[in-house]
Amino acid sequence: MSIKTREELEQIENDILAPYAAKSSDSRGRQYPEKKHPYRTEFQRDRDRIVHSTSFRRLQYKTQVFVNHEGDHYRTRLTHTKEVASVARSISRVLGLNEDLTEAIALAHDLGHTPFGHSGEEALNRLMADHGGFEHNMQCMRVVDYLEKRYPDFPGLNLTFEIREGILKHHSDYDHPDIPSDLQTGLGSSLECQVVNIADEIAYNCHDVDDGLYSGLITEELLQDVEICKRHLDLINRDNPQYDDLTRKHLMVRRLIDEFVTDLVNNTSKLIDDSKIKSAQDVRDGNLSLIKFSDFTDAEGKELKQFLYSNLYKSKQLIKAADDAQQIITVLYKHYISKPEGLPESYSSRLKEEKLEIVVADYIAGMTDRFAGSEYERLTGERVQ
Repeated sequence: MSIKTREELEQIENDILAPYAAKSSDSRGRQYPEKKHPYRTEFQRDRDRIVHSTSFRRLQYKTQVFVNHEGDHYRTRLTHTKEVASVARSISRVLGLNEDLTEAIALAHDLGHTPFGHSGEEALNRLMADHGGFEHNMQCMRVVDYLEKRYPDFPGLNLTFEIREGILKHHSDYDHPDIPSDLQTGLGSSLECQVVNIADEIAYNCHDVDDGLYSGLITEELLQDVEICKRHLDLINRDNPQYDDLTRKHLMVRRLIDEFVTDLVNNTSKLIDDSKIKSAQDVRDGNLSLIKFSDFTDAEGKELKQFLYSNLYKSKQLIKAADDAQQIITVLYKHYISKPEGLPESYSSRLKEEKLEIVVADYIAGMTDRFAGSEYERLTGERVQ
C-alpha cells in the first residue's frame, strides 16, 4: 500500500474541487515559514493544531446558552463548535469547496470566547471600554497568533493566512470584528468562510430549539407560532402520531437542519452559476456574498431567531444566569486589576511589556465557566448558584 504524499493530496484537491474553492497548494503561507509536512496539506495541518490546542479543550466547559452546571445534556461551546463544523463540512462537500479549510475555520471560530457565553463577553467588553474593548473574534486571533504556547520557534499556532482570514471575517448576529490590514485581501471573504458563517447560524438556531425544549422553557405549543416549526410538527404528527415527545423533538430538529441546508445549497448553487466566478480571488475581489438562503427560507429563519430571542434568551432563567455571569466577570476583572500579583506567573510576567488591562482580559477570557465560578467563590465567599 502506498502512502499519499502531500503533493498527491494537493493534486486531488486541484482535480476535484470547484475552481472557486480555496486550494491548499495556493495558500499564502504562514507568518513564520515552516517546512511543509510530508503527508498533510497546509489546511489539514491547521485543523490538527486547532484541535490539539489548550483553548479548544477549554470550550468543553464554556457556556453556549445554558451554563455548564445546569445539566450534562445541554450544548457547551465545544459541542456547538463540533456541530458547526459538521454542518459546514456537509455544505462544503456538496458545493465542491475545500472541506479541510472550512472545518479548520469552524473549529477555531469560538476559541476566543469568554466563560458564560455572550454575557461574559458583554461584561468584559464593558470593562475594557477605555482599553480597546473586547470582541471574541479579535481575541481568537490573539489566541492563535500569540497566547497559545506550543511551539519553540514561534508564538501561537502559526496558522495559514486563509484560516486567520476566515476567523476574522466570521460574521453572525454576535460577530462584528474589525479586519487588520494584513488580512485585507479584496473586500470579501472566501466561500469557505461564508459557509462557516451560515453553518453557525443553522447550528445555533436549530440546536437552541433542541436545548430549549429539553429545558422546558419552550414547548411544542409555543413552536406552533413559528411557521417552519409548525410545518414540520404538523407533518410529524400526521405521519407518525405514535412517536413519543422525545422522538418527535429530535425528528423536528433534524428536519429543520435538513431544510435549511438543502435550501442553502440549492440557492447558493444558482447564485454561483449566475456570478460567473472562476477563482477564489474573484469572490474576494468582487465582495461577493454567495452562500445565502432563498428569500423565503431566510424570512423563516429570522422568524425562528426572533422566537428564540423572545422565548428563550430573554427568559427569566437565562436573564438571571446572564446577570450572575456579568457579576462574576466584573468581580474577577476588578480584583486582578487591583491585585495583579494574584495573576499566574505566565500572565504576570507579561506586565513588563503589556498593559495590565490586556493581560487581565486575556486571563479571564481563557477561563472556563467552572474555573471562573470557583475563583469568584474563593474571592468573595459567595457560592455561585
